[in-house]
Amino acid sequence: MDFASRATLRPLVLYGAVYSMCTVPYTLPPGHPSPRAGEQMPPAPRTPRSRWIEAGLDALARGGPDAVRVEALAAEMGVTKGGFYGYFDGRTALLDEMLDEWEHRSTGAVLEQVEAEGGDPAERLRLAGRLTFTDELHRIDLAVREWARQDPSVAARLRRIDNTRMEFLRTMFGSFIADPDEVEARSTLIFALAIGRHFIAADHPGRTHLEAINLAGELLLRPAL
Repeated sequence: MDFASRATLRPLVLYGAVYSMCTVPYTLPPGHPSPRAGEQMPPAPRTPRSRWIEAGLDALARGGPDAVRVEALAAEMGVTKGGFYGYFDGRTALLDEMLDEWEHRSTGAVLEQVEAEGGDPAERLRLAGRLTFTDELHRIDLAVREWARQDPSVAARLRRIDNTRMEFLRTMFGSFIADPDEVEARSTLIFALAIGRHFIAADHPGRTHLEAINLAGELLLRPAL
C-alpha cells in the first residue's frame, strides 16, 4: 500500500474507533434495576450534613479551628466542596454547628442518659464522667478550650456549658454532703481532675496513671472526707 493510501485510511480508522467507543451501550452495575422508558438515572448520593460536621470536629481536635477548611475537609472525604454549600452558608456556619453538636454530645445527651439510667448520686457522677470525657470527646473538649482563649464568643459558650456541668456536680454532691463549701470544693476538684488528667506527666509508683486518677476520683465520691 502506498503512502497516499495509508494517509487516506488513517482518518477512517480513527473515526471507526471513536464511533465504537461512543456506541457501546452503558451497562448498569449488577443488581441495579434498569430505568424505565423516559426515566433519568438517579443522581449520585449527596454527602450527609452530619459527615461534614464530623469531619470538622475531627479536624478541630487535630489542629484547632484553623484546620477546619472546606477545601481540606472535602479532600479528606474524597468529595467536591460543592455539596457543602447546600447545607452551610459558609465556614462560620459549619463552626457554629460543630459547637452545637459537641455541646449536645458532651452535655445534653449525657445528662439525658444519666437521668434515664438513674442510680445513687455516686453512680450518676461516675456515669456522667465516663460519658462526658471519652477519648473522642475529651480531645474535642481540649481543642474548644484552646479555641476559647482566642475567640470571645466561643469562650462565652464554653462558660455556659461548664456552668451547666458544675450545677450538675453541685446537685449530686449536695445530695449527700451538707457543707456547701465542701460541695463546691468537691465539684471543682472532680471537674478539674476530669479536664486536666492528660496534662499530668508525673509517675505514680506502684500504680498506672489511670489507676491514680480513678483513686482520686473515688476519694472525692466518698460520703465524708
